[in-house]
Amino acid sequence: MKPTESGSRLLQGAFILSAAAIVSKLIGTLQKIPLQNMGGDAVFGIYNTVYPLYMMIITIAAAGFPAALSKYVAEYEAAGRREESRRMLRVSTAVLVLFGLILGAAMYFGAPQLGVWIGDDHVVPALRSGALALAFVPWMALLRGYFQGLHNMVPTAVSQIVEQSVRVAVMIVLLLYMTGAGADVDEIAAGALFGSAAGGAAGLLVMAFYWRKHAYSRRTMTVGEEPEGTGSRAAEQHHHTVQLPAARERYGQMLRRLAVYAVPICLSALAVPLIGLVDTFTVPRLLKDTGLPGEAVMAEFGVYNRGLPLVQLVTMMATSLSVLFIPALAEAKFKGETGQVVNQCRLALRWFWLFGLAASVGLAVLAEPINIMLYQDAEGSGVMRWISFTAVGGTVSIISAALLQGVGIVRAPAVHLLAAALLKLGLNLLLVPEWGITGAAIAGVAAHFVAAALNVAMLVRSIGVRLRAVNLLAKPAFMLAGLALAAWGAASAASSILAASGFAPGRISAAAASLAGVVAGGGAFLAGAALTKLLTEEELLMLPKVGRPLAAMLKAMRVMR
Repeated sequence: MKPTESGSRLLQGAFILSAAAIVSKLIGTLQKIPLQNMGGDAVFGIYNTVYPLYMMIITIAAAGFPAALSKYVAEYEAAGRREESRRMLRVSTAVLVLFGLILGAAMYFGAPQLGVWIGDDHVVPALRSGALALAFVPWMALLRGYFQGLHNMVPTAVSQIVEQSVRVAVMIVLLLYMTGAGADVDEIAAGALFGSAAGGAAGLLVMAFYWRKHAYSRRTMTVGEEPEGTGSRAAEQHHHTVQLPAARERYGQMLRRLAVYAVPICLSALAVPLIGLVDTFTVPRLLKDTGLPGEAVMAEFGVYNRGLPLVQLVTMMATSLSVLFIPALAEAKFKGETGQVVNQCRLALRWFWLFGLAASVGLAVLAEPINIMLYQDAEGSGVMRWISFTAVGGTVSIISAALLQGVGIVRAPAVHLLAAALLKLGLNLLLVPEWGITGAAIAGVAAHFVAAALNVAMLVRSIGVRLRAVNLLAKPAFMLAGLALAAWGAASAASSILAASGFAPGRISAAAASLAGVVAGGGAFLAGAALTKLLTEEELLMLPKVGRPLAAMLKAMRVMR
């Protein structure tokens, strides 16, 4: 395979995988809205109590080994040792599937004790329902890792979308059935979590289909024919870069090599869901200590979680864009272009800071109409305003972590997230007894800001990024004032026009106000950024991949000259 063809395949695979990840995350985030609408705040609260713990256990079971498998499969295939890559898949499958079953059994039978630690036994059926997914997800994740090692991203992309689609479809069907049958809130929440098991099974079936197709194609391959990316030519290309054992390895040796690579990845991945897990083990118990009964505690926790899907949409966009910077920075650092590294880091930090601020202020101003539009009433709008400001801390934390990874500093972001989780724990214990879920929201804002600040401080120390206060505070304050005024004015005008036309206050009126506010606020943001010179064509062109088309679009809109 020619280098240009290899690079093209990698870029194509990265695009396919990124697009599938965005679609699947979008489905996974938006499914929480019908969950609350159909199940109510108590079901929503139980689901959001259990889900961070479920994600933590899934991360333990499936985060590190698939990534390690993809690395070693790619190396074995490049060296022409196809049978070794299959043996590594077999040993990793045996170990990880067994480990997943053990974790699933522990979660299922340990659910009553976990309910005691959480402080509410309403979560027990949902925990047991979520545990069933561990029979499928580790196996599915390993097969994804194997195909990624072959540089074939299509199976992973298709299985991700199928998994999320089936998960949401099963959840909605069970919600309709169980609410119609008059089931209890804990049983309804368990039905919603069962969608994760159904989605995992569907994703595994997709991967099994691709595996069977792949195995058949290799069995029918003629003698001397080699799959693309393997064989002597690939081995020559990788002779000086791939370090593999010369002799056939025993399964124990393979397992040790996998574990050495996989365990650090798993530990780093565990830091991500920790802040949500802190809420799981503290907020319900602390609310219960204030005198609220069990179901009311879950309903209150559900109200607290109303703003999270909106913030997750913002951070999802930041995550999708942040991956563009990692290879660009790595290449600039390899070439010794220190100035380019510093400029790209400074530009990325400033732009993601502005993006996070704009999203946070917009969500805060429009919290009430958005709350009514999505969740049918305005309860918890004040808490949603606080939670909206986690968007700016989360956005900067995500991009700064990507920048650190791009310059070779990999472990620091995970350590900083651990520190943020400890701060969240301390502030929850201090604030929730006094201020309830508002205190938990304030604690979340502080924790995400601390994670972001620690990452940025590391960038300043390690590569010498310098950030001007006028571009971070003074000019954005002017721009954000215009955004807030435009969003509030447009939302108020839309509500007044509909009221004068005879529309009763409700979801339609709230949707119109929200849409008008978003459009007006977005326009004010772009205009303000251009007027204050926070947005220039030269800087946009420095953005990898997206800078040139974005600059062309803004010039066509006459926002930029």
